[in-house]
Amino acid sequence: MPLLEARTPRQLGVALQRRRKLLGLTQTDLAGAAGLRQATISEIERGEGARLGSLMRILAALGLELTVRHRTRMDADEIAKIF
Repeated sequence: MPLLEARTPRQLGVALQRRRKLLGLTQTDLAGAAGLRQATISEIERGEGARLGSLMRILAALGLELTVRHRTRMDADEIAKIF
């Protein structure tokens, strides 16, 4: 799987949704595998808040892990898009 970068909650949600679909899972399937509600999966995929524990369970269910590293340099327009 190629490296995915997410700098906003929405970007992370989209990345998780793409992985879920690549694996052929519905939101309900993923919710069951992660021990969460389908509504929680939907909210996270839309970039609407997430508890860290829920996010880690989703990553594990999708066979992903979280890596933290320094950001690459961004120009002012890119920074503004985050906020």
